[in-house]
Amino acid sequence: QVQLVDTGGGSVQPGGSLRLSCAASGRTFSRYAVGWFRQATGSERVFVAAITASGGITAYADSVKGRFTISRDNAKSTAYLRLNSLKPEDTAVYYCAAESRTGMPRRTEDDYTYWGQGTQVAVSS
Repeated sequence: QVQLVDTGGGSVQPGGSLRLSCAASGRTFSRYAVGWFRQATGSERVFVAAITASGGITAYADSVKGRFTISRDNAKSTAYLRLNSLKPEDTAVYYCAAESRTGMPRRTEDDYTYWGQGTQVAVSS
């Protein structure tokens, strides 16, 4: 199995940027597809972005497309989520998730077995 640790959250003003990191330990990270999800207070956890194990294919929720960028560095066993042009509605706890698989990026929680503990992002003026 793989263990995930999410870091990089914080408080920013609208229009600001953050970079979230998802550090993995355990099994070979390069075999794991990675997804990012977020959960706002009182809401369900929803898909944000995903990347294949090789990093060659990415997918985004419509609400973040063009503002967020998912990437990974398999040599460092770390995945990233760059958040640009942040809006108050981006406020949530952000979670990374991983699953050992090939194929296209997956957008549902059930597609992932391993989860980080979450990191809080707060966007307000």
